[in-house]
Amino acid sequence: MSAMSSTPSGVSAPARRDAEATKAAILRAARHLLARHAHADITLRAVAERAGVSPPLILKYFGNKDALFARVMSFDTDADFLLDAPVGELGRHMVRHVLESQVERGADPVLRIAFAPLHGAHGDVLRANFRSQVTARLADRLDGPDAGLRAELALATLLGLGVMFGIARGAELRSAGIDAIVDRYGPTVQAQLTP
Repeated sequence: MSAMSSTPSGVSAPARRDAEATKAAILRAARHLLARHAHADITLRAVAERAGVSPPLILKYFGNKDALFARVMSFDTDADFLLDAPVGELGRHMVRHVLESQVERGADPVLRIAFAPLHGAHGDVLRANFRSQVTARLADRLDGPDAGLRAELALATLLGLGVMFGIARGAELRSAGIDAIVDRYGPTVQAQLTP
């Protein structure tokens, strides 16, 4: 199928955008900006420019800035992938998922929680979502005593890796292969998950 289609006047027009890919690009752009700027300082125009779309397209898909950022501040979908492994293999899986997300998509599934203080009242929403959608879901999967504490410690360990890899951009860490990091760091995260 051609990327161009003919209009009634015979002039070629761009093919329709893939709606899901466009929505994903908008969400990535908004997450990127949210990790670097206060919520109040982010405009739809800035999100649109970063995503390569027009501001009206953002309004079409998300309604308004608040609705867009409500989606961006949700960890639900990210948690689905982050926690998608048997508990005995979860530490390695979580490490791999964080690293692959940063390398392949330039986004960490949980690191945006570190920027909650930048966002005032919206930061409270981000923290509440993180607690319910990530920490509590992880704790619910753990057997034994202190499941909530172990979940928080595992996530703290994982966030430390995300900060060093994605924000501090540790040269040695970034030059190591993902498998090597998973082999070394996965057991560290897993140790927090184990009673």
